[in-house]
Amino acid sequence: MSTNEKANHGGEEIDVLVVGAGFSGLYQLHKLRKAGFSVKVFEAGKGIGGVWHWNCYPGARVDSDYFLYQYSLEELWKDWTWTERFPDRQELVAYFDYVDKKLDLSRDISFDTRVTSATFDTTADRWVVSTQNGRTIRSRFLSLCTGLAAKTLFPDYPGLNSFKGVVHHTSLWPQGGVDLTGKRVGVLGTGSSGLQVIQESDPIVAHLTVFQRIPNLALPMGQRKVTEQEQNELKKELYPIIFRRRVQTFAGFHYTLVDRSLLDLTPEERRLMLEDLWGRGGFYYWLAAHQDIFSSEEANKIVYDFWRDKVRKRLTDPVMQAKLAPEVPPHPFGTKQPSLDRCYYEVLNQPNVTLVDLQETPIVEITPSGVKTKDGVEHALDVLVLATGFDALTGSISQIDIRGTDGTPIGEKWGKGVATYLGLSSAGYPNMFFPYGPQAPTGFCNGPSCLEVQSDWIVECLTYMREHKHTRIDATPAAEAAWGARIQELAAPGLWDRAKSWYVGANVPGKPVAQINFTGGLPMYAKLCRESAEGGYVGFTLSHL
Repeated sequence: MSTNEKANHGGEEIDVLVVGAGFSGLYQLHKLRKAGFSVKVFEAGKGIGGVWHWNCYPGARVDSDYFLYQYSLEELWKDWTWTERFPDRQELVAYFDYVDKKLDLSRDISFDTRVTSATFDTTADRWVVSTQNGRTIRSRFLSLCTGLAAKTLFPDYPGLNSFKGVVHHTSLWPQGGVDLTGKRVGVLGTGSSGLQVIQESDPIVAHLTVFQRIPNLALPMGQRKVTEQEQNELKKELYPIIFRRRVQTFAGFHYTLVDRSLLDLTPEERRLMLEDLWGRGGFYYWLAAHQDIFSSEEANKIVYDFWRDKVRKRLTDPVMQAKLAPEVPPHPFGTKQPSLDRCYYEVLNQPNVTLVDLQETPIVEITPSGVKTKDGVEHALDVLVLATGFDALTGSISQIDIRGTDGTPIGEKWGKGVATYLGLSSAGYPNMFFPYGPQAPTGFCNGPSCLEVQSDWIVECLTYMREHKHTRIDATPAAEAAWGARIQELAAPGLWDRAKSWYVGANVPGKPVAQINFTGGLPMYAKLCRESAEGGYVGFTLSHL
């Protein structure tokens, strides 16, 4: 046991404890160390990368362009070369390994160290943090870099534990993989991870059964290889511009929503514009479109109808066309995050693939040999893949027993409705921050773009407090209430409540249904955070012992 480990068991005191070694946690570790703070990272997994450590299921791949989905630090991007427009999990693991070695991060990271509780000591203005393996640490500040999807949702079907085959949730896939060759595989759920597993499994399985709850309004990925020469040309002049541009756009990409109404275009203009966005691949069709598709039913129906017609041309069976691209949209387009498809609809054309529409024939139970549906059919399986999602945004944090100044667990507080200020802190939980969490642009933003804005703000805040000898910062209840009202005010004109999505918490039984993302875009969000800081952290109470 090292000296540091012995100290940790005895309750070592540090400036900042960061929970999670994903994009946010690693960035903060680097920035905080440079700013002169003592900082440690506790990571539940055996390696760095956050979601990219855990998401090792077949086909796992990012949905942001490679040049956007990385740190903006020149010391990192200048010597790193990607191979695909949308890198897969293996390439992202390699990227994080490169980042680790380049910045010498692992020396301050404790792996296999899951945080189970944190209590704020009001007499010392410190957090007392405990872990599953018995470690305790006292930190002035606590930064929860737990990401948007760290609490797994399991279906509550009767008999799930009776299944005799192999069953795994995509987020808890074995690191060594699962051999699907020649197996009868069932995939429950057709969100992003479900689509990726389905596309990857089809060539090797004996039979694939897809259990669809709601059609995925997937968009063409436009995947391609990228050359070193292409990237070197971008690095010469455009990389710094791209990184500056991404914080100027609604969703942290290099393109953004158009202010003009879609309805102002002639039918010919609309058609050509939609064809152009569709052909570009990625999220262009969603996040470079006219912004009124999120508020106008008429505009939204136009983009849905175009999507429906494009998809139906790729499906050979009229029944499949009706189930996968129905005449009436299952929800307004874009109010649930679309996935990026490489060959999803072609896979569903294959004779060894069965689509089970759970709206027509719901699952009644999981049997030892498969899945039984309401029509009496038992779908025999060797492997059952649970692509059933997460308790997003709040669940990553509330699954930890975090108690603030009055001893209330944050899960209990948020159980009545999420409450934050700036989507970064919560009143009554001083000196605690949570980038890429609830009531921030999280659900509508390229991850690195959002987390760098938030993490830079956190580092600057802690530096300000050190310079002014403050030991405590706490959001005021009034600022928190005003922020919550702003979140709902921004979302009110939108069509978000028409979809049962994690954007509003509707995918989790018993979770209060309300918009839990900041829908005003990254530039507005960054401006509001900056205004608070420039005003001496307006909306917070700063104090010292």
